[in-house]
Amino acid sequence: MRERKWFAAVLMIGLALLLAACGSGEDVDGAEEGTAELEDSYTVVSDNSFVPFEFMKDGEHVGFDIDLINAIADEAGFEIEMETTNFDGIIPGLQTGQFDIAIAGIGITEERKKSIDYSDPYFESGLAIGVAADNEDIKGIEDLEGKTIATRLGSTSSAYIKENIEGAEANEYEQLDQAYLAVENGSADAILYDDPNVRYYIQTSGEDSLKVVGDLYQAEDYGIAVTKGKEEVVQAINEALATLKENGTYDEIYEKWFGAAE
Repeated sequence: MRERKWFAAVLMIGLALLLAACGSGEDVDGAEEGTAELEDSYTVVSDNSFVPFEFMKDGEHVGFDIDLINAIADEAGFEIEMETTNFDGIIPGLQTGQFDIAIAGIGITEERKKSIDYSDPYFESGLAIGVAADNEDIKGIEDLEGKTIATRLGSTSSAYIKENIEGAEANEYEQLDQAYLAVENGSADAILYDDPNVRYYIQTSGEDSLKVVGDLYQAEDYGIAVTKGKEEVVQAINEALATLKENGTYDEIYEKWFGAAE
């Protein structure tokens, strides 16, 4: 009789422990129930004309963003499949699930947060004005009123022109080289676009034809964009990015494309 009572007591204790484990929201490995795991591979989309962040060289996709996302993927432990599209097609592609991740100098804005998720900021930028080298009339943002301004289709600079510069006409181009050419051939009075890109273009291609004027306007951070609902991807990217900044890898990539950080 004692053995039966002892056996029944042990059975009840075991059942109670089993029920407690099932109700804890954890599996046998301790992972929280309902937490999605990282996949082996993700589709990453970028642009191919935003130097020095992403562009084509000798048939290969290169740039600061490309080196960074590859380093993040290596650190996080997933593979990436790179695709390219025009900048204005990136966010719609994330919304429809055509792409999982996007890195293309994408400014973090409250409006965009309604339709996509972002990583932590990885680059601080702002808008710069580029004009013809012999232009002495445009010295700052106030001189752009009523002018024709070249910029990129779907960019934050395009929205800035429409919302902040009275009487200005935003000429939007899918390819950035078309925007710079518009200023060089006189069909636009200036270009307003991301400062690193404007300065890089002038340094490498337009040194004799264009110059930067005015201040840095509307400072903004770039973030890596992720399809909504993929919180595990955002977390993995943020953790990898933090590690790359701590171990010096981020600085190495930065110096490769921009020189020593200030």
